[in-house]
Formats: sequence, structure tokens, C-alpha cells
Amino acid sequence: MAEIEREAMEYDVVIVGAGPAGLSAAIRLKQIDADLNVVVLEKGSEVGAHILSGAVLDPTALDSLIPDWKDKGAPLNTPVTDDKFYMLGEAGQLRIPNFPMPPLMNNHGNYIVSMGNVCRWMAEQAEELGVEIFPGMACSELVFGDAGEVKGVVAGEFGLGADGKPGDGYEPGMELHGKYVFLSEGVRGSLSKQVIAKYDLAKDSEPQKYGLGMKEIWEIDPAKHKEGSVTHTMGWPLGGNAGGGSFIYHLDNNQVYVGFVVHLNYKNPHLFPYMEFQRFKHHPMVADLLKGGKRVAYGARAITEGGWQSMPKLEFPGGALLGCSAGMVNVPRIKGNHNAMWSGIHAAEAAVVAMAEGRSGDLINGYEALVRSGPIAADLKKVRNVKPLWSKRGLLASLIGGGFDMWTNTLGFSLFGTLSHGKNDAQSTEPASKHAPMDYPKPDGTLSFDRLTNVSFSMTNHEESQPAHLRLTNADTPVKVNLPQYAEPAQRYCPAGVYEIVEEADQDPRFVINFQNCVHCKTCDIKDPSQNITWVTPQGGDGPNYPNM
Repeated sequence: MAEIEREAMEYDVVIVGAGPAGLSAAIRLKQIDADLNVVVLEKGSEVGAHILSGAVLDPTALDSLIPDWKDKGAPLNTPVTDDKFYMLGEAGQLRIPNFPMPPLMNNHGNYIVSMGNVCRWMAEQAEELGVEIFPGMACSELVFGDAGEVKGVVAGEFGLGADGKPGDGYEPGMELHGKYVFLSEGVRGSLSKQVIAKYDLAKDSEPQKYGLGMKEIWEIDPAKHKEGSVTHTMGWPLGGNAGGGSFIYHLDNNQVYVGFVVHLNYKNPHLFPYMEFQRFKHHPMVADLLKGGKRVAYGARAITEGGWQSMPKLEFPGGALLGCSAGMVNVPRIKGNHNAMWSGIHAAEAAVVAMAEGRSGDLINGYEALVRSGPIAADLKKVRNVKPLWSKRGLLASLIGGGFDMWTNTLGFSLFGTLSHGKNDAQSTEPASKHAPMDYPKPDGTLSFDRLTNVSFSMTNHEESQPAHLRLTNADTPVKVNLPQYAEPAQRYCPAGVYEIVEEADQDPRFVINFQNCVHCKTCDIKDPSQNITWVTPQGGDGPNYPNM
């Protein structure tokens, strides 16, 4: 195919992704210098459409970015009033008292929020400052300069046929060039993944670790609703099969966020994370809460869990990695949005200094130092050993050893030093022959639901004539390698039912990709034991359309 000619637009800073990191960067840039030309490109149909988070928000970064956010109507309407931790067994639960927990685990002063709505509000603040925001503009390619630096991105390409060639009504999109490019794509972003590989940014860091977070919004009986209540659980149903746990957050309007996280370093390829979530809702404590209510939304996304020791270098020639593109989630706190915001603030401040010196297309210099020595470091370094302890020694060791380590880190030291993670999550998957298959109860349609029914509550849509955005490096691997060795776990680890093995009489098994169902969680890109699946952006606007996640 002949090289596609595209028009180019020039900006001071190009930001990929209208999440908390990208929007914080855009706002801070314009706060410092109103004359800067800043553009934010968002692949979702609108800002917030692809945002999914717990979420209990620590407002410290927002306090710094927009101190008068209350007067400006920020949608932080539900302060946390109650904070409970439980260890679950199949038929009961044990309350873990709050007093032994380090102060950093306290949710006092935090808010239960829809991060999608927070980002919609942040976009309004950015536009009032003169930031250009273009939703429905997926960034499909990086543009490189003569010295190998990131010069910009290609955005807004539409109309490719299933064969990857331009079809009727093809639009080539545009190149958007910037003095610096900020990648704030969220977890396992496709351009961020390329940049990390091209510049070997992860060479001195531990492998990144991930979890799969699944979430439903329920409207419940008003008599059971406790606005501001926060509950976290561990233990059943996962037990020793996988790390993880749940969250139950009571927001306003008799709504509850019910979420479940499964750490993706599990060994047994028969494990079915989505069905673990559905089974969890049948625990007596949870079932009683939800009885008489109705589920109104569903979604899923991967979560970066490697923490401090897994963050790659953040600066590359021509730009920077922000937020979950680098991995800034505090695992025991189950919070990362505040760090994403801080990263945007720090990147903006460093870039303004660089541009004031007449520089562009080089290492920004200063951003990395702000992250490694500022509030993000203070947050992540204290908890850096919780995840590796959990992964290697199990839940009890994480509770006791991790809790002890967080306390000592609060005092400025750690007896453990900095523990390593070891294998990545794909390498953690063991052959199916080493494990027994796992049986799961059939969803009852009241508390628990099949995947395809739930995906319809994510309002996911993809134009079916475009190329599949889930790419196989080798088309034979799923059937010839993953099926005999690992019972093809893609059938189970995907929370949207994208992948299936179809077996018909007198025919060899076929691996089918139903990309229309994809909720952009990126689990397949992370967990496939052969690392044979690559997630790339579909055309802009496609994917889930989350209203209040």
C-alpha cells in the first residue's frame, strides 16, 4: 500500500488520553502559560466513556491542581463515612479491625466518586482554559522525527476494511505534532507499550504486574443503603487459587459499586476470573445487600499492580509516560487516580521549563525527578513490598508481613528492602496438566449473570467492518500451543467473552475472536501464556460507553 499522506497540525504539547493524568497535565500547562497550544486526544466517544475505576478518590492532587474544586462543582459528593475490612469464608466473614492498620490505609477525607464523571468535569475545566479536546480520536500510530524522537501521533483514521486496507469513505486522519508528547493511555496502552520497548525504558525495573478489575453498579433497597460506606474483602471465593479481593462502595442515589479484582499472576489456567466475581455475589453478606436490587452497569479493566519497583523510566526522547501508562497504583490502598493526577502536574511543570529554554523533542528532564522524589514516591515506596509478598508467600504473609513493612516504612525504613516480583503474569501461567479443572455455578440471572448479558450493560459497540483490534502474532498458536498446553485460557480470562474455541463435528478446533465484545481491559495482551495477542486501538469512538463508572 502506498504511503498515506496526511495533513499535520502543530502544538506545543500533544496529550494522548483524557483520563485523570492527561487532563491534569493539560490543565496545569495552561495554568502556567495560557499561550501554550495544548491538545488532548481521547479514543472514547466522549470524555469518560472509557474510564473505569473503583473509585475512592484521595483528593490531595486535585487540591493542588484546582484548590477551589468544591466551588467549581467537582462531582465529589460522597465523603467516606465508614471503612470496613473483612476476611470471607464461604458461609461467613471475620471483621479485621482498623486499629492495627497503618495510617495510610485510612480513607478519612476521601470521596466515593465516578471517575468518568470526574474526568468529564476536569475536561470542562481544561476547555475553559483553552485546551482543545477531541473525543472519538483514537491514536493509532506514533510519528518519529529525524533523530528517532517521538514527534507526534496519528489520530482519527477511519474506514479501514477488515483486510486493513482503505475502504469506501476512508479518512486517513491527521498527524498531530508536539514539542512534547504525553502518553496517558491508561493500563497497557498500545503506544506506551511501543515506546517502552523502543527506548528500553523498563530495562532497570521489575516486570510490571497486573490485576483484572470487574465492576457492576447496583441500585439497592434504600433500607440497606449506607451512603459513604466503604467495604473491602479478601479470601473467599479465591482462597489460594489467586490473589485478589473485592470492594463495595455506597455512593449516592441508593447506588452501590460492587467490584472484584483478580491478580493476573495466577497459575491455574482453568481459573475463570469473571465467574469468581459472579460467585462472590452469592456470599451471604453480599447477597443480602443486593437482594431486591438491580444491576445497572458493568465494565472491566486491567490494573497496574507492580508499583514502585515496576515503574519504567518515565521520560523518552520527545515525551513522557503518565499515570497508569507507567503504573502508579497503590495496591493495598486500591488507589491510583491521585498519583495519575500528580504525574500530569509534574510532567506539565517540567515541560514548561524545557519549552521556556527553547527545547523540544528531547528528554524533558525534571519530570522523572519530581515523580521519584515527590508525593508519588512517598505514596508508593511505603507499600512496595505488599504485592511481591502476596504473590510469593500468599495472603496471610501479605497481611502480616506487608502490614509490618508498611508500618516500618512510615517510620522511614524497611527490614525487607525492596523485594522483586520475579516472573511476569504470562509466565506465571502453568500447564493445564498440573491443575484440576474448576467448576463454577451457573449464573442465576438475579445476582449473577453470564458474560454476554453483562457486556450489554457496558454499552460496548465496535464497527464490525474494521480490522480486528486484537492481533495474533501467529494465528496457529491458540489451537496448536495454548489449547493442548494451557486449555486455551483466553476462553476464561477475558471478562467479555471475546475469545472462544469452536469445535464442530469432523473439523479441527477453531479459535474465534469476537472483537465486537471487547471492553478494552487489555487482559489478553497481559495474560496470554504465549504472549501472542496484541491489543491495538480500534477506530475512534468504538468500545464501551460507560456513563457513571
